[in-house]
Amino acid sequence: MKILSQIRWQDILDILIVSVIIYRVLLIIRGTRAAQMLIGLGVLFLALLSSKYLGLYTIDWIIQSLWAQIVLALIILFQPEIRKTLAQMGETRFLPFFASVEELRSLEEIVKASVALANRKIGALIVIEKETSLDDFTEMGTQLDAKVSRELLLSIFHPSSPIHDGAVIIRGNRVVAAGCFLPLTLTADISRSMGTRHRAGLGLTEETDAVVIIVSEETGRISTAVDNRLEKNVDMGALRDFLTEQFVKPKEKRK
Repeated sequence: MKILSQIRWQDILDILIVSVIIYRVLLIIRGTRAAQMLIGLGVLFLALLSSKYLGLYTIDWIIQSLWAQIVLALIILFQPEIRKTLAQMGETRFLPFFASVEELRSLEEIVKASVALANRKIGALIVIEKETSLDDFTEMGTQLDAKVSRELLLSIFHPSSPIHDGAVIIRGNRVVAAGCFLPLTLTADISRSMGTRHRAGLGLTEETDAVVIIVSEETGRISTAVDNRLEKNVDMGALRDFLTEQFVKPKEKRK
């Protein structure tokens, strides 16, 4: 009890901040070569402790010599992860006005691409991430990290493209991945005339808060899905209003 009485609120805040940082670092390096390198460093650290305890002076001297250069080694080994972390920090929206303008441009590019695909009767499945992370689905697709544009979306869904059958996942103003596979809905309410794209789009909205745009290859019609609701036969104006409602107006309300 005496120890608990000596804990300050600053100590609790300090622990929480360090915990969040460690958690974010682990998320970034998960599934990468850096994770294996981190395990190797852990083994090296255990060997250092064991050599001191067992009196293995030669091994202890060698590891101590290596440990002196550990900071430089970490920078070299974790260079891709450090660059990725700094890039994510740079994407933080310190200037919401300029960020919203860029997002508006991206939404307009998505609208134009959807209409162009519909006019050509090219099937498409476009997913726009909101609050729920879609990393589990992007990992199964082809990583792109490209700026959203009408031309890019048209080229991805062109029948000659090797990734045209999967879904495109968009985060902010970036196309994160293409050729992604989504979970199919098991609901019996959906019409049998709806194809795999519609079932996949609706299935994703059952599990996440993502916004999905589906272009039918058979009819060339556009559908939208969000919050387990499917809206069919959406025209250009309705699609633009729908995306504005989902991404622009919530921010205006928060202001």
